[in-house]
Amino acid sequence: MRMRAIRSALASLVALVAVTALFVGPAAAVRFGTPDGNAHSYVGLMVAQDSDGDPLWRCSGTLLSDSVFLTAGHCVAAPAAHIEIWFAAGPVPLGAGYPAAGAHPCAGITGYPCTGDVGGDPHGHPQWDPNAFFTHDLGVVTLDTPHPSSTYGTLPTLNQFDSLHQGRATWFTAVGYGLQAAYPDAAGWKDRAERTRMVANPWLKQQNDTDLIVTDNAAGGGTCFGDSGGPNFVRSSTLIAGVNSYVINTQCAGTSGVYRIDKADDLNWLATFFD
Repeated sequence: MRMRAIRSALASLVALVAVTALFVGPAAAVRFGTPDGNAHSYVGLMVAQDSDGDPLWRCSGTLLSDSVFLTAGHCVAAPAAHIEIWFAAGPVPLGAGYPAAGAHPCAGITGYPCTGDVGGDPHGHPQWDPNAFFTHDLGVVTLDTPHPSSTYGTLPTLNQFDSLHQGRATWFTAVGYGLQAAYPDAAGWKDRAERTRMVANPWLKQQNDTDLIVTDNAAGGGTCFGDSGGPNFVRSSTLIAGVNSYVINTQCAGTSGVYRIDKADDLNWLATFFD
């Protein structure tokens, strides 16, 4: 996404659009990508709910084990009190009768965005700061019941990505359920949000201490709203370089930011969920 010099100027914009509220605008997808099918069946679509069970926003994430789901810190931030997760390739349909009449749209409703394949509790990185969310943009959902998978995302070793080479030789597999296209407000009706797991292959533009700046264009594909928290696997492996964190404009064009998870504070915190 952006260079360090313009981070402070864009912080409020990025924080606002990184996760789009479910009922305010188009829910935030992989752009210029292709349907994933079941290639990454351990990558899921999550909806954060408040303490009343009302949906707040949607994101993506990855199973690290049958009980630990990795996502972005801003995806599990307050007022999120509970998370529901779906693992279908999609399109994930709305639950019958949704939204329910009255103050609580999920009252008596099963299916998206109310009842997923599994639910869990949200946990944000202890150093996550909403005013500088991209510096520790890491979150975890601990599942209420195990959700076994034949494959899980794998974590890097300490500082594993310090020596990545910029350019097409360093490419990633980005997976998520976000918008397939986003347009300015006046053309927002064109937005494509199919709740389908999509995959793209952006490459590295810039490497920073806390994030990786990757391409977001037709050549390799990119990410958009709702892909927040989804993985960027190193090439075609299960190794997670980082989670989708931010974009620089409302069209999700140019570059995107991936929060890298190979630093000591991230790995040490993640390790606490596997004790």
